[in-house]
Amino acid sequence: MKSKATTVEQYLTELTDDRKEVITKLRLLILDNLPEGFEEVMSYGMLGYVVPHSLYPGGYHCDPKLPLPFINLASQKQHIGFYHMGIYSDEKLLNWFTEEYDKTGIKVKLNMGKSCIRFKKESDIPFELLGKLVSKVTAQHWIETYEGAYKK
Repeated sequence: MKSKATTVEQYLTELTDDRKEVITKLRLLILDNLPEGFEEVMSYGMLGYVVPHSLYPGGYHCDPKLPLPFINLASQKQHIGFYHMGIYSDEKLLNWFTEEYDKTGIKVKLNMGKSCIRFKKESDIPFELLGKLVSKVTAQHWIETYEGAYKK
């Protein structure tokens, strides 16, 4: 569900208690593991982690007024959505993540779209693995990956 919140705090206050707890836990995990250079913002009605214009002045090619998106986190109607553009654009990273997910012992099949990982219950979330995923891509590496994919 797309929120109309304009701040992270406003977004969090709109959530139900159970969703607020898990989104807050994921948010802190992202902030604790996110390499320098990324910034937390509201983006597309979700919590967003972007490369700011100060590091990448051209912004997002679809709308250059927006900073370059990297990760989004959202409470959707039927799931928690963890959107990671790195696994969408880097096959090696995607393969690493799916192989590591299989080692977590979580019995629920990984539910993924191109960049979205969906979780129905907190017990299905591999927090430690997501932290490692977040830490694997620096802002500069994301810019290079983005430009490489965009220029093809």
